[in-house]
Amino acid sequence: MKIICDWENCNETGAYKAPVEKDNSKKYRLLCLNHVKIFNKNWNYFENMSDQEIEFFIKSDLTWHKSTKTFGSTDNFFNILWNNALDDKLNIFKSSNYRDFKKTKVSQQDKDALYIMELNDDVKWEQIQFKFKELVKKYHPDKNQGNKEFEDKLKIITLAYSQLKKTLGKK
Repeated sequence: MKIICDWENCNETGAYKAPVEKDNSKKYRLLCLNHVKIFNKNWNYFENMSDQEIEFFIKSDLTWHKSTKTFGSTDNFFNILWNNALDDKLNIFKSSNYRDFKKTKVSQQDKDALYIMELNDDVKWEQIQFKFKELVKKYHPDKNQGNKEFEDKLKIITLAYSQLKKTLGKK
């Protein structure tokens, strides 16, 4: 089936799209090569627009005709994000159990490592380091006449310390 040119009294094949309106809608008509050339020569998108409207169009074209907001605007995306970030909807910072909430951030592996090193969940990194040095001195093979049991215990403590250093240690 052959598509006929939409130009009046033309029987050529209409293979080229020409817009019907300026609003960039999907409405178009199909024209043959000769008539689309005529159409393009006569087409003036800015016809019946004032100089101010043309200037506004060109400026808005820089942002793909999407509205923009100044950074200080109340409905600016970053302002909304920032204001909601400070909005303590879970009452984490206002509540007295903030320290308890913070404790839940420790993974199970970290909890196991702390248990091996005989420490609790709210310990500081400096305390972990001090406890590790203390345990190394206590279970070192040289101090325990090469006892295999103490050597194995020290290996486990060293692995626990490595886990804590990886997740809680200062970088």
